[in-house]
Amino acid sequence: MDPDVHTGRARLADAYRAFAEREARGTSPTYAAWAAGVAQDPEVLALLADLPPGKRQPNLVLAAARWHGAAGTYGSLRATLLGAWPDVRATVLARATQTNEAGRCAVLLPFLAALPQPLALLEVGAAAGLCLLPDRYSYRYDDGTALDPADGPSPVVLPCRLDGVAAPGRVPEVAWRAGVDLSPVDVADDDACAWLETLVWPEHDARRSRLRAALAVARAAPPRVVAGDLLDLLPALAAEAPPDATLVVLHSAVLAYLDAAARARFVAAVGALPGHWVSNEGARVLDLDLPAGVEPGARFVVSVDGVARALADPHGAALTSLR
Repeated sequence: MDPDVHTGRARLADAYRAFAEREARGTSPTYAAWAAGVAQDPEVLALLADLPPGKRQPNLVLAAARWHGAAGTYGSLRATLLGAWPDVRATVLARATQTNEAGRCAVLLPFLAALPQPLALLEVGAAAGLCLLPDRYSYRYDDGTALDPADGPSPVVLPCRLDGVAAPGRVPEVAWRAGVDLSPVDVADDDACAWLETLVWPEHDARRSRLRAALAVARAAPPRVVAGDLLDLLPALAAEAPPDATLVVLHSAVLAYLDAAARARFVAAVGALPGHWVSNEGARVLDLDLPAGVEPGARFVVSVDGVARALADPHGAALTSLR
């Protein structure tokens, strides 16, 4: 075997092994077993190594396999990948990991509610725009705080545990909202919404139900999500925000899909805008200063204007203060 090919497959195996141990372990037994199995399966690794580098990530490949019938054991995944590879590969190439988790609004809300109201929300990597609707969901924090939209309880109820973070005192007032995404998800497109459901990990039935409810809320008044590159469209979209609202550029689990140079350009572009920047990303994505001794593990870091403020469960179930 060509040494470069061998090295590439070894790195791919390491990536799947890390996904199994750091991300899926303890939260998805199915994905933990599948990713660990891929990591030690030369025949499957050879298939995945033939994908473009940006299309090899476990979330995308495993979801595509489920789209084509994989379920349960690693044997089922392997049989699907080997037996239906042309179809699985086509799905991988055509789709993206646009996990649109409305639950993340619960960990963003304490910071959004603390900003001068009303808000003009601009989300990059918005997918279906579900995180552009924080004012249309209900929230239940474990300190007893219960918040509902101005017109009453929402069918989407987001629970969240707080540790050292004060619960927000209100649901934010949103005067304007817009998003940008390379491939926006049309909330009226049943096929696109079914793919979003497939991206939810197998055992996460509550998240899947919440997604369906959030999509229904979005269909009642779909948020505007513009197709295009966030680096190209951000300044022009920001300029559309009403001047009497506080501009907030926000994103969750997006910047990991940009290379280091593009991330640096994005940070510079956001820094040149008025208003505020609220980020919810993996700990290694942005160069943020964390307190000594803090180990984020699989948790995200919520930052405001480039300052790390809290550690968050990736799906919004918990928020721990860093200050």
